[in-house]
Amino acid sequence: MKANAERIEKNTVLLEVEVDAELFSQAVNKAYRNIVKKVNIPGFRKGKTPRHILERYIGKETLYEEAVEALVPEAYLDAVKDTGIEPVAQPQVEIVQAEEGKPVVFKATVMVKPEVELGQYKDLEAVKQSYEIKEEDVQKELDRLQNSHAKLLTLEEGAVAKDDIAVIDFLGKVNGEPFKGGEGKDYSLEIGSGSFIEGFEEQVIGMTINETKDIQVTFPEQYQAEELAGKEATFTVTVKEIKRKELAPLDDEFAKDVSEFDTLQELKDDIKNKLIQAAESRAKFTLRRELLNKAVDNAVTEIPDSMIEQQTKEMLANMSNNFARQGLSMEDYLSYSKSSMDKIREDMRPEAERSVKTSLVMETISKAEGITATEEEIQVEIEKIASAYRQDPEEFRKALESEGSFDFIKDNIIKEKTFQFLVDNAKIIEDTNVQDAE
Repeated sequence: MKANAERIEKNTVLLEVEVDAELFSQAVNKAYRNIVKKVNIPGFRKGKTPRHILERYIGKETLYEEAVEALVPEAYLDAVKDTGIEPVAQPQVEIVQAEEGKPVVFKATVMVKPEVELGQYKDLEAVKQSYEIKEEDVQKELDRLQNSHAKLLTLEEGAVAKDDIAVIDFLGKVNGEPFKGGEGKDYSLEIGSGSFIEGFEEQVIGMTINETKDIQVTFPEQYQAEELAGKEATFTVTVKEIKRKELAPLDDEFAKDVSEFDTLQELKDDIKNKLIQAAESRAKFTLRRELLNKAVDNAVTEIPDSMIEQQTKEMLANMSNNFARQGLSMEDYLSYSKSSMDKIREDMRPEAERSVKTSLVMETISKAEGITATEEEIQVEIEKIASAYRQDPEEFRKALESEGSFDFIKDNIIKEKTFQFLVDNAKIIEDTNVQDAE
């Protein structure tokens, strides 16, 4: 097989491919064997008609067409591999010659990954943020642990207070009419959680068991349900139960109950270390993102619509999956938000285009700097992931290869090393304004 690639436009390549005559003859013979089993010809049992007789009935062109359909896709993939082009869409194929005894010649016009003209990506300036972990940060995490491990006591009497769990029935009305989503039965509301409309929870405070009360609130101007935005509403609320948290004292016994540590001080030290690690990860992420954004801004490329459309499809699929995990469908969201798929695609396009450009720039930098993933690095990563899933590394590797996911490991390593290259070759300015850990 011979293949030649010629760039005819910035993102379009014309492949000219020639396939050996012998391979085409083999494909024609295979087409004959397939077709002869399906055609009834008088005087011959099905599957036993000689080829020259079959050709009289159906024409040589039918055999050639089937042979071409079987031969060209594989030849195209071989040509892509041989020429090193990177298609981003299905090709438009034109058969130039398909005649037995002669080579098959075809042309394929295909959209390819665009060339990226890198601007400055070394010696970029970026600010590395500093985070201070204070004692109150540690205390907040301790308080969270204390709350999450608290016992809930059901009160026989008393009034709702902040941090209580009030089990309520409620019915909301606007202009005296109930509205969709405005009714609930046996709803457990944590007072102070901010999960209801502003002002609602504060008015529940002080209510007693079996008390019914009308609560007046106003929906925010930017409320997600447009028909309720800015409207005043009245909720008739009945408190059915009050559950109060009983907090365990913060002492060594508490540390033993909620962690692997024997003392409260050890637990505090561990919390502080984890907060420091989280802050460092946040600073690292922010720094990398700033450098990458600058490198992307400095690069020039023309992205084919097909790549942007594919990225948009992936983003829509992720959105749909996220909704599904929340028990919603895309149709529910469109109805709720009064939007349409065309509007969502239009809104997503700038982000999709930026995402594609970012990937292309990262890939171009890694190639320009010869950044690759070594076999040792790949094996270390596989062992790390396999350990997390409690699998045998070799079996895990075989599974990745069989599923076609092996390149994902390799690409992630290259991406990580490219990020580090940007950092190592940047001018990092330490931020003198220390940020809060939150």
